Amino acid sequence: MALIAQEQLANALRSGLHAPYTVFGDELLLVMEAVDAIRAAATQAGYGARESHQVERGFDWQVLMAQMRERSLFGERKLVELRIASGKPGRDGAAALAELAREQQGDVLLLVLLPRLDAATQKADWFSQLTRQGTAVRVDSVEPAQLGAWMRRRLERHGLRLPAGAAGQNCLEILVARCEGNLLAAHQEVEKLALLVEPGELDPEQVEALVQGAARYNVFRLSETVLAGDSARLLRMLEGLQGEGVAAVLAHWTLAEELRAWLRIRQGLDSGEGFASLARANRIWGPKEKLLQRVLPGLALPTLEALLLRAAACDRAVKGLRPSGLPHEPWEAVRQLALAMAQAVAPAAGASPLGSRLVLL
Repeated sequence: MALIAQEQLANALRSGLHAPYTVFGDELLLVMEAVDAIRAAATQAGYGARESHQVERGFDWQVLMAQMRERSLFGERKLVELRIASGKPGRDGAAALAELAREQQGDVLLLVLLPRLDAATQKADWFSQLTRQGTAVRVDSVEPAQLGAWMRRRLERHGLRLPAGAAGQNCLEILVARCEGNLLAAHQEVEKLALLVEPGELDPEQVEALVQGAARYNVFRLSETVLAGDSARLLRMLEGLQGEGVAAVLAHWTLAEELRAWLRIRQGLDSGEGFASLARANRIWGPKEKLLQRVLPGLALPTLEALLLRAAACDRAVKGLRPSGLPHEPWEAVRQLALAMAQAVAPAAGASPLGSRLVLL
């Protein structure tokens, strides 16, 4: 019947159950909130029993179909949850899901749990049948730029509000900096504040004292932060990665690969090729594609070549050599490379394209 975002689920459930339900996404907290909401609605509608199945190698789809079609002698209604961790049900599973979607029974409610799905999988017949016959709930990840607004909304649910002006912005920055990349921790910190603080306006000093540092960072998101030109967040991210034990060589490899892609796309644009095809060829899409399209016109070929020279020197530093012009400590060399890239993307007023502190090799 519908494909909806997780934020629309509560309103959809108020209008009644429309099964089968399919919940897909990688944000565990939000997936479980969606599942809990469906379970609660099912219980209220009289589905008193619940069965759970995990699809693994050798899973017998015929047994599942027989159980779904089996009517209880006592007329008991049940919720059947089916978790497909891989997101790929296989040929037999695809056929079974499409058939079960078409013949959804009133006394059995099917709930299918899936990870984030690519566009091709969402066009598959089995997924289309689940969506057409019931309700598919898309659970989107909360991106770093959205975390502040997400936490603000969660706080408001508990009657907590941020101060106006700079004080409120400072309070929000504390919350985001200490929970970024860890949505479950962000949720827990909001719940903790709701328990410890009286409803009303939050005090930034109180927030700073109560909120623990639980931020987690993904090394493969470094390039997005670099492209945003946010040096403060970039330094915080690098510090977090180092603290989590990520190898400096991996951080360097991520940045160097990004530079090589920028250079290839810049050369392609200078030769008259289109940005969209160049981005696809270099496996750049989503938010990173939009950021790169915005900043690349300001990145001249000599700037990119100079950054690659710095990346080569950084490579020697992370491998234990002692290049001239760069710190010999691996993480400090990575920090200077990352800052040089961020400052090339968003140079400070009056500074050189690579920043006044950074010397090209």
